[in-house]
Amino acid sequence: MAWVVPSILAANFGTLEREIRRVEEAGARALHLDVMDGHFVPNISFGVPVIESVRKLTDLILDVHLMVSNAEDSFQWYIDAGADYLSFHYEAVSHLDRLVSAVAEQGVRPGVVLNPHTPIGVLEEILPKCHHVLLMSVNPGFGGQRFIPASLEKTRKLRRMIQSQHVDVRIEMDGGLGPDNTRDVVEAGVDLLVTGSSIFSSSDPRGTLQEMQGIANSVGVG
Repeated sequence: MAWVVPSILAANFGTLEREIRRVEEAGARALHLDVMDGHFVPNISFGVPVIESVRKLTDLILDVHLMVSNAEDSFQWYIDAGADYLSFHYEAVSHLDRLVSAVAEQGVRPGVVLNPHTPIGVLEEILPKCHHVLLMSVNPGFGGQRFIPASLEKTRKLRRMIQSQHVDVRIEMDGGLGPDNTRDVVEAGVDLLVTGSSIFSSSDPRGTLQEMQGIANSVGVG
């Protein structure tokens, strides 16, 4: 079953605990945390202190997405801060196999992220070592962007690659997701739907999350 994963990048940090409680009560199983360094992407978000604080507030899975240039040097910080899933960009890592292995050895689930322009063929060798692959369906760095439709076919190609290799790898997608395209992305093969603005900018965050999760649950039923 696909999960809807709220991204706290779009939450109100002045009332972050309340925002987290809302999505917990709505049935969320994980939270997505975007770390941006202002170098790999043209924006700065938050880092280790926020992840540590969120870890103290919730037992939900913390899905940490590193949009940084130095993941090979800094990944341990995020593991120590409480990450359960840790993903890093193919485009920003020199020794991907080494990093994926180092994360997995500590019991944290490693993921590789691909920007919209990066073909899935680059994953062929590393795929069996991944817990998940995060496909960016917008260009990374800012929330609230429009979904790139070509992401659907890219998802289908990745699903076929996973099936051909007979591996258990989840497909995650981040960018421009909401109730209007939830069915399309789940039917294409997405397992983890990351969404921030659609939930936290909604007049009813709880209702929006439950609506999206309900759509996701209905795919393939009957």
